[in-house]
Amino acid sequence: MQIDIIGVPLDMGADRRGVDMGPSAIRYAHLYSELTNNGHAFHDTGNIEVPIAEMCTISEPNLKYIDCIVPMARRTAGAVATSVQQGHLPLVLGGDHSIALGSIRGAAKHKKIGVIWIDAHADFNSAETTPSGNIHGMPLAALCGIGDKRLTQLWDEAIPVLDPSKVVVIGARDLDIGEKKNLRDSGVTVFGMEQIDRLGMYYVMEQAIKIVSKDVDGIYLSFDVDSLDPHHAPGVGTPVPGGLTYREAHLACEMLAETGMVIGMDFVEVNPIIDTQNQTGILVVELIVSTLGKRIWEP
Repeated sequence: MQIDIIGVPLDMGADRRGVDMGPSAIRYAHLYSELTNNGHAFHDTGNIEVPIAEMCTISEPNLKYIDCIVPMARRTAGAVATSVQQGHLPLVLGGDHSIALGSIRGAAKHKKIGVIWIDAHADFNSAETTPSGNIHGMPLAALCGIGDKRLTQLWDEAIPVLDPSKVVVIGARDLDIGEKKNLRDSGVTVFGMEQIDRLGMYYVMEQAIKIVSKDVDGIYLSFDVDSLDPHHAPGVGTPVPGGLTYREAHLACEMLAETGMVIGMDFVEVNPIIDTQNQTGILVVELIVSTLGKRIWEP
């Protein structure tokens, strides 16, 4: 299967600037050579056109930069839908996590998908519950049909993009009060860090895969690098202590690869401005090739 690399250099979904350089940091971390060395055919389609924040205005404090984010999401959705329709695997490089408004929508245009959302945050706020107005805290809710119609219905869709019963959030450890209610009401499954500590990553991923793989055409992975502990990934948009270890993250990706059902993936929130010698970009490349099936040893 050919991999289509799609960059989305967006940083308007968050307060901290810099994740718009994430796609470059990931490419610079030897992405092409790692894909080649592991036998993958790929084509870099370049970056989706995204305006810089200085070209846009905040007209609605609870939905910051929505007028610029929605067109970006439409362009991203179109690129991903084309990739999936051609039988390719889209690899979407962020940018902040609001890019998933487009990437997952595009993957779901012609297929029924389950979603694994690995993130320190559930991104399940709406304009009514958000404490910040940042849209990178809303994409998963919007994809499940919760929130402002401009986010839930980019093309006047009649039904939500995702079935919440086919969505699993893994690694959550920073949830807002209203967001928790949205999650409980929706039926999304959440495995927070406490559950990972108690049950272990293997069991959590085993259960998550069972949930998202039943009666679907494929699984989409949306991986926010702030899910990892800042010790391993210092260069992220919204760092939160107490995250996944290096091996827990790799195990999650390795187990997804074993399903043979991954049809697309996002890797988001890499911020090279606050990184250390591109440590986080290098880690992302390692996780990408793990999701694509790389193993150190085949017993």
